[in-house]
Amino acid sequence: MTLFHRVLAWLVLAVLGALLAQVLLQDPGYVLVRFRGMDYTTTVAAGIGLLLAAAFVLALLWMLLRLPFRAWARHRERQGRARLLEGLLAYERGEHARAERLLGQAADAGDLEPVTRALAVRAARAIGDDASGERHLAGLAQRHPAVRAVLSAERALQAGDPATALAALDAAEAQPLPPRGLLLRGDALAALGRGWEAYGLLGALRQQQAADATTLEALQARWAEAGLQQAADANALADRWDALPPALRTMPAVVAAYARRAAAMGWHDAASGRLEDALDAGWDRTLVALYGSLPLARLEHRRTRLEQWLQARPSDPAALLAVALVAQQQGHWLQADAWLHRAIAQGAGAAAWEALGDGALQLGDEARARQAYANALRSQRGEPVVDLAGRDLRQSIADNAAIEERDAHGLPRLRE
Repeated sequence: MTLFHRVLAWLVLAVLGALLAQVLLQDPGYVLVRFRGMDYTTTVAAGIGLLLAAAFVLALLWMLLRLPFRAWARHRERQGRARLLEGLLAYERGEHARAERLLGQAADAGDLEPVTRALAVRAARAIGDDASGERHLAGLAQRHPAVRAVLSAERALQAGDPATALAALDAAEAQPLPPRGLLLRGDALAALGRGWEAYGLLGALRQQQAADATTLEALQARWAEAGLQQAADANALADRWDALPPALRTMPAVVAAYARRAAAMGWHDAASGRLEDALDAGWDRTLVALYGSLPLARLEHRRTRLEQWLQARPSDPAALLAVALVAQQQGHWLQADAWLHRAIAQGAGAAAWEALGDGALQLGDEARARQAYANALRSQRGEPVVDLAGRDLRQSIADNAAIEERDAHGLPRLRE
């Protein structure tokens, strides 16, 4: 209340008092009180004055009686705040045993119980004191069940038990979940193979600002990828793909998840089509490698598309490996062998060496296959590889030649 409002209130009271006094002076009235055979008489003004005086005395006595209790409560509150500050400082300094003790005492004495008990739980867990952690959790069960559910879910997810985490978060008494609880529920759903349900939480997470935009975008991609991989049938896969925003439908990890699941269902045209669309929109070596390695039909069409991409990127190791793998699926082992040597020279690594070993086996050259497989292991370990016999100088020069890459307009492109 401002000063103006206080002055106005006192003025109103003064006017009312003056009016009442004027009425009483004109006719002071008569009050008769009879108690146990005795009569007490007075005026109305005097009676009101006596009542006000009695009320003032009673209020004063009540205040005096409450004074020790209020002083004790203020003392406990000061002690609780002091313990809270010391406990927070100890927690930040890594003194978790001391922090757990001080924060537990602050929770018992202060009005910040959910915060202090939550930190006490985390401090107890940091030193492996599960018994103290459970004791503090039990203290939250009645008055702050949502906080308890979040802390229990955190512990269960850390222990690799998403089912227990989801059960704690879905408890009726924990509803509605706070933003942190929604995030944990999404992680639990994704870990249980229900990634599409986790994806459905993104709207609520954005509305409640549960995390920054970068984190939410990463969760969106991760949960969309999981939802596509976990689609039960082709209809569910198509519906989930159509529900994704356009930006996600060109993200390599999401496209790869869709392609793998579609290929597993025998939906070859859809898998190769989505990969081709994504690669036309933006080149990605993981996607082109997947395009060549997935067991998809339309081999001649895929090889044609890969050779078209190679015209623009003749030294790309992923594209070279992909076209070699498709050639192997066609049974063109000698052509694949040439592609693989060039892919290795351009840095394709262990995957190309392994494919080279597979081709050697098909051609009946077991010694060459063993050497190629050994080179695959060496490449994975970062060790130097051993050159295969049978490659002349001209072939080696051709394999290592760095051909200038040009874009669709014929302009030189910088190598990635």
